[in-house]
Amino acid sequence: MFFRPARLTLCASIGAGAVQLRQSKCSTRVIVPAGEHLNALLAAIPRRSTVILTSSDRTPWTSDGFRASFRKACARAGIAGLTFHDLRGTAVTRLALAGCSESEIAAITGHALTDVRSILDRHYLSRDVALAEAAIHKLEEHIARKTVKPPVKPTGGSGAGGAKT
Repeated sequence: MFFRPARLTLCASIGAGAVQLRQSKCSTRVIVPAGEHLNALLAAIPRRSTVILTSSDRTPWTSDGFRASFRKACARAGIAGLTFHDLRGTAVTRLALAGCSESEIAAITGHALTDVRSILDRHYLSRDVALAEAAIHKLEEHIARKTVKPPVKPTGGSGAGGAKT
């Protein structure tokens, strides 16, 4: 399978707070707002060009060079069986767990909405215990709201049994 890493560039037209990329598979242009953490990381690295991921010779990664470096980084971290593409699916899952809508996720990852749903259905969310616990909690809250009886209004009388004298 051919892999060409996305060319990640700082998006000057949007400001320093965004990353722009064009996906290799379908040439979809994606602009991702950079959060506080990413902005801090980008500010800390030396700026060689508008391209964020560059090789040691300051040129954009080739697919082979990127793949080899990613594999080496995984080996150093003790991670086996992970590809860079797997991280995109992980991003879909983390965004969903954070409460993002499928449309919001697609805007960040560049997936089609049907692909976002497919990733969530097929690989990730069905195995997430936290989602199952949240669903049960919502169900219990719903049941509690339905079973709470409104307070009974007094019928206006005095004495035992509410009879008037």
